[in-house]
Amino acid sequence: MEKTSLYFHIPFCRRRCGYCDFNTFDGLNSYIPEYVDAICQEIIEVLAKTPNPLSVHTIYFGGGTPSLLTIGQYEEIFKTLSRNVWIEKDAEITLEANPETVTRNYITELKALGFNRISFGMQSSSPEDLRILDRRHKFESVVNAVMWSKQAGFLHINLDLIFGIPMQSRESWRNSLRLAFGFGIDHLSIYSLIVEESTRLKYWIDRGLISEPDNDLGASMYEDAMDILEQEGYQQYEISNWSRGEESQCRHNLQYWRYLPYLGFGAGAHGFYGNIRTQNFGTIPQYLQSLKDNRRNDFPASAAVCSTITLSQWDRIQENIMMSLRLTEEGINLDEFHARYGILLQSLFREQLHRLTARGLLEFSDQGKHLRLTRRGRLLGNQVFIEFIGNDIPKGYEYLNR
Repeated sequence: MEKTSLYFHIPFCRRRCGYCDFNTFDGLNSYIPEYVDAICQEIIEVLAKTPNPLSVHTIYFGGGTPSLLTIGQYEEIFKTLSRNVWIEKDAEITLEANPETVTRNYITELKALGFNRISFGMQSSSPEDLRILDRRHKFESVVNAVMWSKQAGFLHINLDLIFGIPMQSRESWRNSLRLAFGFGIDHLSIYSLIVEESTRLKYWIDRGLISEPDNDLGASMYEDAMDILEQEGYQQYEISNWSRGEESQCRHNLQYWRYLPYLGFGAGAHGFYGNIRTQNFGTIPQYLQSLKDNRRNDFPASAAVCSTITLSQWDRIQENIMMSLRLTEEGINLDEFHARYGILLQSLFREQLHRLTARGLLEFSDQGKHLRLTRRGRLLGNQVFIEFIGNDIPKGYEYLNR
């Protein structure tokens, strides 16, 4: 059976943060019961059509704020899953949560239900940073959430942090890092703030109410994270992710970065299976109505899918390179790449590899068996990725367009 991952998008929020441009909605929590029923319907529809038996080894509930669903609603989803697909005994099952939305009992019940990994949006320990991000929680909420998770028996706990926040000082950032790893947790996800269009943060910056982020300072903060976390025993295994060891790495996200199949459920969810990408209707009413309409779509699409893209082998090669290069230690296994596509990566991208290695952005490791970013390449990753996207097929390899 092929190892597959499942992603569930829970788009509900009590309040949308000022920097957020994700597919999330506030003020619609009354839809949650109907939404859970729709998720279960979508599970049944998609998994009943699988051409081959699936073995699910990771399940991830992202958002939004998945911790707004009740334990009973998650029980309903898991019962539906267990009737329709094989879930491996050691499957990684992750819930994203806002720290102010959980209680000790809720976390204990999550663990009893089968969740074994939990991820909290800490973002910063500074009240000023949280105010600028328009976050409602206080750092004390993070302290409680992590403590309760440990007491419940969660071995894998992640905290999300953001750097490059307007007016954030380097010392404030370092303090947030120190407090985060001081919890003794096994995973940290660290992201640079991106000011997105159509967000309140963008509106405030455009009107001079808040200063723009300092990109040079942000680069220094990222280097601080690399240096400090290495000293504390964390391994940077992906551009934005650090773990205490291989067993602590997020297996679900590794599925994405290794360009392996996953199915997406819920409003706006994406999926990738074989050579097909799927995208569900984005708004909650659209998603619910699409399942009521019960349009017929072939696997891996459900009635909720609004868009499918069939990728050529050339498309998949370029995407695979961009995704796998995010893995800072592993990078691209060149032998596996050759086995997967029947062609040497070095033959397809000779010029790009020469240019990027000469600039010190890419390097070959493990006696030439892997291609990965250098430390400098991690800082300038987008300059690397763009070299492998949107290229014409090299002459003599036209068959890759199939």
